Amino acid sequence: MSDLVLTERVGAVLVATLNRPEARNALNPELIDELSAVLREADTDPAVRAIVLTGAGTVFCSGMDLKAFAKGGGRFDGLVWFFREGITTPVIAALNGSALAGGFELALACDLVVAAEDAKLGIAEVKRGLFAAGGGTTLADRVPLAVALEMGLTGEFLTATDARQFGLVNRAVPAEEVREEALTLAGRIAENGPLGVAMTKKLMRERRWAEPEEVEAVFRSADAAEGARAFAERRSPVWTGK
Repeated sequence: MSDLVLTERVGAVLVATLNRPEARNALNPELIDELSAVLREADTDPAVRAIVLTGAGTVFCSGMDLKAFAKGGGRFDGLVWFFREGITTPVIAALNGSALAGGFELALACDLVVAAEDAKLGIAEVKRGLFAAGGGTTLADRVPLAVALEMGLTGEFLTATDARQFGLVNRAVPAEEVREEALTLAGRIAENGPLGVAMTKKLMRERRWAEPEEVEAVFRSADAAEGARAFAERRSPVWTGK
């Protein structure tokens, strides 16, 4: 891999940083492919209990690299699987700055969002004769239809503070606090039983009750027994993910 995505381990949390600050972390095919590989690899690593995704510089991600798109080189669909299916490991978007167009859709694909208060968020594709093909057109599942349509049809932005009112952002904090706040949330997730966390994410994402076999798989697990023992013994549990 190149250095288009920087990775760092903080305990059980993987921090992945989009690293094209000179291009406002715009998504070109190379960055897309590298981020895709990082996410897939992290999701298969049992030592990674949560992921924080952020950007280098003062912008989280400005969306698709239109200069690369205009040249017609490479494919831009390498993250469609993440937008559509996501991964088992919880992902927190740490918006150190604005998340626009495909960058906003990348944030929407994450599970939690911590954003700089003055960061701009929105889908501006219509301003370039395109549309938000990376999941932005499902925005009405997250906010009132009138709000989604105004954002989608005008291409105008919300600040993170305003977006929080609609539930698009979990925390809106000063820019210098974004990383630490995201790591705090990730750490809280990482402390919990990984099987329970994974099933909670799956069921909430699918908006459904657990099937009997899914209940059995978690409630009969070694981690469930460990959680009960740790509670009785007044100690922190030691999870194995089994």
